[in-house]
Amino acid sequence: MEETQPVPRVGVVLFVLKGKSVLLGRRRASIGESTFALPGGHLEFGESFEECGARELMEETGLVMGKADFLTVTSKVFLDKSKPCHYVIIFLRAVLADPNQVPQNPEPDKCDGWDWYDWDNLPQPLFSTLDEMVRSGFNPFPST
Repeated sequence: MEETQPVPRVGVVLFVLKGKSVLLGRRRASIGESTFALPGGHLEFGESFEECGARELMEETGLVMGKADFLTVTSKVFLDKSKPCHYVIIFLRAVLADPNQVPQNPEPDKCDGWDWYDWDNLPQPLFSTLDEMVRSGFNPFPST
């Protein structure tokens, strides 16, 4: 039997902003276990980035996404895992349809919970891709 090569996957991740805060959850997954990460997930066939972001935000937090904008894209290879993987990650900036919504945790097997964190005082440790962005000086907030 011929061994198949791993193929890149596409993820869509959201910087959900509220004031000067961003929504983060502590991961419970093989990649990035116990790190703080943004909501997001895999792009499904035929979905737009915005559709994927809205679906993942609802599935992971129970929140309804409002307006979203494309921010950036990264390409990350995770070689230090038992099963190496490669992700192309689309980052969107989003706001909530109703700013008074409260995040829930409908997937407790994947996340310890969601909360708002001040951008200038983020919790540690951050998920590797997010950590690299923060260290590079990336800022998801619109310039004024």
